[in-house]
Amino acid sequence: MKGPRVSLEHWQVLQAVVEQGGFAQAAAYLHRSQSSVSYAVARLQEQLGVPVLEMDGRKARLTEAGEALLRRSRHLVEEAAALERFAHSLEQGWEPEVRLVVDAAFPTDLLMSALSRFQPLSQGSRVQLREVVLSGAEEALETGSADLVIGGHVPARFLGEPLIDITFLAVASARHPLHRLGRSINLADLERELQVVVRDSGTSRPRDMGWLGAEHRWSVGSIDTAVAAVSRGLGVAWLPEHRIQGLLEQGVLGRLPLVEGGSYRTPLYLMFGRAESPGPAARSLADLLKQVVRGE
Repeated sequence: MKGPRVSLEHWQVLQAVVEQGGFAQAAAYLHRSQSSVSYAVARLQEQLGVPVLEMDGRKARLTEAGEALLRRSRHLVEEAAALERFAHSLEQGWEPEVRLVVDAAFPTDLLMSALSRFQPLSQGSRVQLREVVLSGAEEALETGSADLVIGGHVPARFLGEPLIDITFLAVASARHPLHRLGRSINLADLERELQVVVRDSGTSRPRDMGWLGAEHRWSVGSIDTAVAAVSRGLGVAWLPEHRIQGLLEQGVLGRLPLVEGGSYRTPLYLMFGRAESPGPAARSLADLLKQVVRGE
């Protein structure tokens, strides 16, 4: 495979001629002789086989082909500069990728806000985002498959910083028969109903969630699916308040008036996969997550 015959330097010279308005101005801008600038443009046109500039008096103007080529060359030069900046970031210890594992109960709007703030600071680092349920977060830490984790349990040998408390509410469709009892709901009432639970995404030590007394249970793979199932009247569930607030306000879902246990709060922790030496990209993203949770 042949390499390109036109160098990045040739494209940069052409850009300078166009942007500065002529060969003399480009030479002054690039701190080069005018003859070397003229030679670079002539060499570029020779290698391409098409004219890119035409003279209008003393002013150089792009040909139609030159305009199309210049547009493409700008992207090429910008990508080359970005590649050099990325290499410099790697030299400074900036990770090429941050593996972020997040418990699905964490508010999506806060997560997206933190990622939006991280993107212009990322210096080319990619983010691999994986949403998990229950023990999936600690499993990612223990297997070394995560650099930054938001989860509900801090496993042994790791350190966790409290990040946010999530409130879960016992709810059912507003049309569910439990809402027509006209009294507080007890355990005997719940035992006769279908409960929708979100399945643990961990595989080594899976845990269960919700009330374990229900004889009839359906397991689903995500909180969104559980919300959809309960909204259609398929059962009862304990769901994150922030995920269902709109449905409660619209009257699609209703809180169950349980004698006890109608709500509970669970903390989520922020943890580094390499607690002893997290990389600068992971630390930066962790700081942004804490900022958005605090409302800063």
